[in-house]
Amino acid sequence: MATILDGKALAAKIKAQVKEEAATLPRIPGLAVIIVGNNPASRVYVNSKRKDCEECGFLSEEFALPEETTEAELIALIQELNGRDDIDGILCQLPLPNGINEEAVLMAIDPNKDVDGFHPMNAGALFVGKDGFLPCTPYGVMEILDEYGIDPKGKTCVVIGRSNIVGKPMSIMLLQRHGTVTICHSRTQNLTEVCRGADILVAAVGKNHTVTKDMVKPGAVVIDVAMNRNDEGKLCGDVDFDDVKDIASAITPVPGSVGPMTRAMLMKNTLLAAKKHQA
Repeated sequence: MATILDGKALAAKIKAQVKEEAATLPRIPGLAVIIVGNNPASRVYVNSKRKDCEECGFLSEEFALPEETTEAELIALIQELNGRDDIDGILCQLPLPNGINEEAVLMAIDPNKDVDGFHPMNAGALFVGKDGFLPCTPYGVMEILDEYGIDPKGKTCVVIGRSNIVGKPMSIMLLQRHGTVTICHSRTQNLTEVCRGADILVAAVGKNHTVTKDMVKPGAVVIDVAMNRNDEGKLCGDVDFDDVKDIASAITPVPGSVGPMTRAMLMKNTLLAAKKHQA
């Protein structure tokens, strides 16, 4: 039976540390969260982030905009928040409604307040190994690995998924820690064979039960990044947990691991933004 990598407990510990450090600052950190439209999943995420801010003692300001909001109106709000001294971090919940260019919106956020780590300046800093805000999900995965003493150095690491939010930055973070990294995607040939060579396997596809037992090397560490829903509406991941848990050496459950850690790293990034802003 694999070791269960408990991101929920680790997230609680990190948020407690963030709260303690935030209390020493001249003023409390402030996070602005923008949500456009009525996407139910986005609403759940935004509510969770507000709760996290409360736990950490942060100022949390929410801007719930109607579905018909224009791109120009959204960017004008972001520019206003860029100039506010009491706001250290800005998060625009994705996806955005049709007709709004996500790239233009993310580019409008001040890189020094880009606590999601999506702005090209922060992405570029990650790529060349400079200081910047790290994308919260892969950042959380690295914290889980560290907590459980799983060192990527010299390991064969396979990341399934090549998104700018998870797959690409995940691969760079593993590479920076001296892992030997392969990125797989929808056009990868012999996916099962490639995955079966991994010492650390990260699944970030967004499709139920993509990873099955035959794709996992005995003793591998399996990280499931996805938050999907099955036919019964129950949360599940990319990994067939019940099928894989007896062959892996360690595995993250869904829910209860990478999701809570993503939110915890958002709080950690917001604290960092506040420290830089107030310095």
